[in-house]
Amino acid sequence: MDTKLRKSTWGSRIAALLLLAAAVAFTIYSWKPSLVTRAIRPAEAPAASRAHEIKAEYYCPMHPQQRSDKPGNCPICNMKMVPLEETAAGVESAIHINPARQQLTGVRIEAAAVRPLSWEIRTAGKVAFDESKISHIHTKVAGFIEHVHVDYVGRTVKQGEPLFTLYSPEMVATQEEYLVALKSRQVLQGSSFPWITRGSEDLVTAARRRLSLWDISEDQIQALETTGKATRALTIYSPVSGVVTERAAYHHGRYVTPETDLYTIVDLSSVWVLGDVYEQDMPHVRVGQTVSVELPFAGRTRARAGRVSFLSPTLNAQTRTVPVRVELPNPDLTLRPETWVNFSLRVELGNRLAVPEDAVLDTGADQYVFVDQGEGHFEPRRVQAGAQANGWREIISGLRAGERVATAANFLLDSESRLKGVFPGLGKPAAATDPHAGHKQ
Repeated sequence: MDTKLRKSTWGSRIAALLLLAAAVAFTIYSWKPSLVTRAIRPAEAPAASRAHEIKAEYYCPMHPQQRSDKPGNCPICNMKMVPLEETAAGVESAIHINPARQQLTGVRIEAAAVRPLSWEIRTAGKVAFDESKISHIHTKVAGFIEHVHVDYVGRTVKQGEPLFTLYSPEMVATQEEYLVALKSRQVLQGSSFPWITRGSEDLVTAARRRLSLWDISEDQIQALETTGKATRALTIYSPVSGVVTERAAYHHGRYVTPETDLYTIVDLSSVWVLGDVYEQDMPHVRVGQTVSVELPFAGRTRARAGRVSFLSPTLNAQTRTVPVRVELPNPDLTLRPETWVNFSLRVELGNRLAVPEDAVLDTGADQYVFVDQGEGHFEPRRVQAGAQANGWREIISGLRAGERVATAANFLLDSESRLKGVFPGLGKPAAATDPHAGHKQ
C-alpha cells in the first residue's frame, strides 16, 4: 500500500514539473521568441551548404524583365529561362557565365593585339564620257551637204577620215579669187614697180589664208594650185579619232551654217567613272589615289587600275555623299558609257590596337567590350572604338594589348549585364597604357 502511494506521489510531482516547465517556456516564447528558437535551432551551417535552401530565380536572356521562381519557357519568346547567378565575390562589376553555357551559346575569346590594318572604301560607279575628249564638228562657212561618208551614230572614225562633202558658193568664190591672185602674181612678178609686186603677193597670201581658216587642208590647196580649177564640193575631214555619238549631217542638199552641230565625236580611249563616297570616308580620299575598278563581264569580274582625278567641292544633301571622278584607260573600248561598275580604294591605316569587329558592342552613343576575367567571369568595359578594317575594330582607349575579350554571343553577356545593372556604373574609357595602343607605327 505504501509502495503504491509513493509511486503515485512521484508521478504526480513529475507531471507537475513538466507542466511548470511548459508554462515557463510558453511565457518566455511569448515575451521573446528568438531566445527559444536560438536555443532549439541547431548550429548554423556554412553559407555554401545553405545555398540549395534559397529558392532559385529564373529569367529570360532575351527579355530580362521576365522572372520566375521555377524553370520554364519565356511567355514572350518561348525561350528557355535560365537561373540568375549571383555576382562573384570581389568582382562587383563582372558577370558570370559558366563554361557549359559558354560552349552552348558559342562564346569565343581572343586577345587584343597591335596589328597592321588596311581599310577598303567600296562604292558603285557609272562609266561616263571623258568630257575633255568630246569634239563637235561644225563648218566655218555656210553651204549645202552633197554626200555623207559617215552616215550613222556609233561608227568609229579615224583622224583625217572624210565625213561629208560641202558645196558652198562663198568657198567656190574664194577658190576663184585664189586662182586669180596666183595668175596676177605670176604676171606682175617682174614689174619695175616693187609695190605692185608686193601687192599681188599679199593678195595670194590673203586668199590662201582664208581657205586655211575655213578648214581647207593643205593637200586640197595644193591640188587647187596644181589643177588650176576650183572644186565645186570640198570634202570635210574628221579632226579627231573617236566614236560618233550624234549626227545631223544628211544627204540631199541640207543647208548648214557655222552654228549647225553636224557631228559629236567622243574619244573613248579613256573614260571617267563617276561615283559617290560617304562624307565620313572623305578624309581618306585624295586626288591621284589609285583605285581598283571591277568590271563585271559575262559572269566574271575583271579589275582595272585607275586614279582619282577630281573630288567635288560640294556635298549631296540627300545622300550625304561626295561625287568622285576616276580616270580609267580604255584602249580596247570595252568600257561603254552608262555601264555600272564597282570601285574600291584601299587605305593603309598602319599598326593599331585592334580586336575582332564583333567583340565591340556599339549602342550608338557608347562602345563596350566584355573582358575575360577567368573562371567564367566577364567584365563589361567601356572603350573608345575607331575605324573598322577587314573584320577588325580599332581600339583607341579603354583596353590594353594582351587583354582577352569575348568575340561572339555578346547578346547573352549584354543581357546579363543589363539584368544586373552593371552598365550604369561604368565610367569613361581610360587611356590605353600600352605604348602601341591606338597609334600608328
